[in-house]
Amino acid sequence: MKINRRDFLSLTTCCCGGFLLSSCATAPITGRQQLTLLPESMINSQAIGAYKKVKEKAKLVEDKDQLEPIITVGKRIEKAIKYYFKSKNLKDPTENYDWEYILINDPKTLNAWCMPGGKIAFYTGILEVTKDENGLAAVMGHEIAHAVARHSLERASAALAINVGTMAADIALGGAISRTRNTVGQTTGMDIIQLGIFNPFSRYQESEADYLGIIFANLSGYDPAGAIQLWERMQEKMKGKEPPQFLSTHPSSGNRINDLRLLIPKVKIEYPKIQNL
Repeated sequence: MKINRRDFLSLTTCCCGGFLLSSCATAPITGRQQLTLLPESMINSQAIGAYKKVKEKAKLVEDKDQLEPIITVGKRIEKAIKYYFKSKNLKDPTENYDWEYILINDPKTLNAWCMPGGKIAFYTGILEVTKDENGLAAVMGHEIAHAVARHSLERASAALAINVGTMAADIALGGAISRTRNTVGQTTGMDIIQLGIFNPFSRYQESEADYLGIIFANLSGYDPAGAIQLWERMQEKMKGKEPPQFLSTHPSSGNRINDLRLLIPKVKIEYPKIQNL
């Protein structure tokens, strides 16, 4: 049976649309609709394996004076999240987390991350920017927010959907999409799908994690303004080194600071400190 391109596109759109509509979830607190095409258990299992490999290969810091503040802030945020969802009679997205914290000796890396399932790593380089408990809470809250909001699962699902959709459309259009991507890539060194879809999507997730992160920090009793101070220090440290925002997977430091200044007064009212954590 022959099928023309228009019919093929219509069929593909209907099939993909029905599949996507049946694969939606809701981000905790923000209520944003999410695409989840893959099982969360699979992503969590992969994270456990990846975290184990990091611990085997990285140079870990065992010094209590350096590691203990990270664990203390993390544990306090853990408790605040559990208390908040229980107090609202909502499902706790961290109920099956096996929390773990490591500090990696790498002064040049200004980073931290939280894998799905609560597997957290800080690099010693970021401690030069966090400075104090409020700075640690800003980073910790942000990274935990990525896991709570299932951003890794969402990114994997989005990549799958876009790759399948692009392939189907490219076949229907006789390879026009591939030709355009190759031409733009050869001319500019940039991928139009990365710039036009994945980068903006990643920046949106980063902004959502900033918002959830200051909520978690405030619930835990830390000053959410520590996030502003953190990004001011980061902006100073990265002066002249930040790429234009449209080329980055992260919002610029300046935009983050402006957004946080607007959000913090609202967060302090709507998500007050939990007493007696």
